[in-house]
Amino acid sequence: MTSYIDVCFAYLYRLSLERKVIKESQKQQLESVSYSSRYALGLFYEAGTWIDVPWAAQYITNNPCIRFISIDNKKRNIESSDFGPSVVVHTSVPFGIAHLEWDKGKVQPIILDHLENIMPGLPKPTSIKCQKWRYSQVTKAIPSCPGQMTLHIKPLLVCGGDGFTHSNFDGCIDSAICIVEALKTNL
Repeated sequence: MTSYIDVCFAYLYRLSLERKVIKESQKQQLESVSYSSRYALGLFYEAGTWIDVPWAAQYITNNPCIRFISIDNKKRNIESSDFGPSVVVHTSVPFGIAHLEWDKGKVQPIILDHLENIMPGLPKPTSIKCQKWRYSQVTKAIPSCPGQMTLHIKPLLVCGGDGFTHSNFDGCIDSAICIVEALKTNL
């Protein structure tokens, strides 16, 4: 999960390097973080469309391209006649890395071909959104996973996100709690 905090962190990190606000040891720790890359595909359908599968989400282990599929309205337990279902597809990390610099327009049909093999007869969507997810999940977090890093006291510069813990919702919550604690201590 790449959070808003991680995006802000990247901007603040570049800014802090330009102004020499952070210590060399902090810089080395920040540079040690690595992320996996993948693509996400959203297929959106008209109201009343039925996606006929017995599951809400499925982890795919036997496909070189697709790793995860969810029927988003089923996963969220939201049924409505006002809007149609959506299907969310995540590619595997190896596929994402191999195609990272490709144009999304060339990657999308490859993903759709693999999806057709996994889910034959899937209805034609009204729209499709292909998203390159360059920073998908943390593969190597900040050493010792501290939840946050206080880069500077005056002005106060605290950064965090799943790059300081681990890539899931709990990791983001843990980081947010650590950031709040750092703010309370230093404000």
